[in-house]
Amino acid sequence: MSQSFSIVIVGSVALDTLESPWGAASDCLGGSASYASLAATFYAPVRMVGIVGSDFPAASTQLFREKGVDTEGLEVAEGKTFRWGGRYHANMNRRDTLFTELNVFEHFHPKLPESYRDTEIVFLANIHPSLQLEVLDQVSAPRYVALDTMNLWIETARDALGEVLKRVDLIFVNDEEAAQLTGHSNLCRAVDALREMGPRHVVIKKGEHGAVLFSSDGPFALPAVLLDKVFDPTGAGDTFAGAFLGHVAREGCLDGPTLRRAMIYATVTASYATERFGADRLVEANLEDIENRISILREMTQWPTGTTV
Repeated sequence: MSQSFSIVIVGSVALDTLESPWGAASDCLGGSASYASLAATFYAPVRMVGIVGSDFPAASTQLFREKGVDTEGLEVAEGKTFRWGGRYHANMNRRDTLFTELNVFEHFHPKLPESYRDTEIVFLANIHPSLQLEVLDQVSAPRYVALDTMNLWIETARDALGEVLKRVDLIFVNDEEAAQLTGHSNLCRAVDALREMGPRHVVIKKGEHGAVLFSSDGPFALPAVLLDKVFDPTGAGDTFAGAFLGHVAREGCLDGPTLRRAMIYATVTASYATERFGADRLVEANLEDIENRISILREMTQWPTGTTV
């Protein structure tokens, strides 16, 4: 059996105010590093790098530790924690940003503790590409580096993003971001262009329609888990990425079958992030829940025995 890898996740830690057709919630634990780290801990121990203010709830820090997140890299600065507010419409693909208060996150520069620098798997969650480069300059020889980004950085920091892409193995983007970054609306052409920029693997996130992995083994597509009600899709993409890389870390392997299994665990784990405001439902779930829901996904995607086409 392969030896498991260590994983470091660098991104934002926030307090979110959320509204949807199903209600509202204030000061929910949020941020890309929070969701990704909590998801990855189902499968492997996690080292987190981020920044919070002196107002960050001690209970949230304790939650990270109880779930297996090493918080030595979580800096506490005098001031207020990054806060974000969003309102979702009946169509959960549409949301309005109500406010963004960067607070201590505005001056964040990731500092990796010495004990983190030999980490095998690095996830550069959605932060400015210049900060992602700072992280890569601090790790010694990672086995696998994954990147998430967004349209803002594609528009405003393309050169820095291009430098990051040269140094990563996997990129997570949605189809709109892929088109914006490459100039190709055709998904296959966009993926080919992305791989020419550096990453050998590409995951295209398609929200409620699932995700597609592109690797040397060819494309592998999965639908999302069908749920009766989606309360809050905030952080679902970060949860997906964290679970994907957590599973890779658990298996300690980077071959095609491992990445395809990672897609399955990521898809199912991300479904839990949407069932309650913030990370509450994700925190409540356990591996048995995930395995049970994988059985449901398997039934959804299985062709009947003897099917011929």
